[in-house]
Amino acid sequence: MGVTGKLKALDFMFENSPVKVIANRNCPEIKLAGLTVGPFEEGNEYEVFYWVARELEKFGVVRFRSEELLDLTKLYKIHWKERVQAAGQISELPKDFYPKLRRFLLELKEDAAKHPEKMREYEKAKQLATDIVNLRLKKTVSLASAPAQTEHTLRNLTAEEKLLYEQIYKLINKWKNQMLKFEETEENVND
Repeated sequence: MGVTGKLKALDFMFENSPVKVIANRNCPEIKLAGLTVGPFEEGNEYEVFYWVARELEKFGVVRFRSEELLDLTKLYKIHWKERVQAAGQISELPKDFYPKLRRFLLELKEDAAKHPEKMREYEKAKQLATDIVNLRLKKTVSLASAPAQTEHTLRNLTAEEKLLYEQIYKLINKWKNQMLKFEETEENVND
C-alpha cells in the first residue's frame, strides 16, 4: 500500500473511532444496518463512532464535547507551542490532530462560503495550519536525515508524521548508500 493508501486508511480509522457526544434532546434507539445507536436522553454523555456523531449532529440530536473538536483558540496554542520548541524538538499534538484539522478547515471554508464575514477566520486558520505543518515537516525531515532515531525521540510524531518520517528516512539512506557506493567504486578503480 502506498503513502496515499496508508493516509486514507488512517483517516478511515479516525472516522470509525469512538468520540464522546452530549445529547441535545431525547431520541429513541436508531437501528442501522448492523449497528444500533441510542436511545439518547437530553444532557447525557454517550460514546459513538465519529461518523455516527457527525450524522446525529446534522439532525441536532447530539453535539460534540469541546475536547473532541479543534477550534481557532486551540490552533493558536498549538502554533505557539510548535514555534517555541527548540530545533529538533517536536511537541505533542492532540490525538487525531490531522483528521480533526482537515475537518475543521473544511467546516470553516463551508461556513465562509455561506457567510462571507467568516472568510477572515478561515484564512487565519488556514495560515496557522500551514505554518504548523511546515514547522513539523522541517523537524521531521531533520530527524529523518540524522542517524536512526529512538522510539523516545519519535514519540511525539503523529501516525501521519511517522509514515512520512519512515519514507524520508528510507529515501535518504538509500541516497547516502548510493553516494558512498559510488565513492568506493572510484577508489577501487584508482588502486
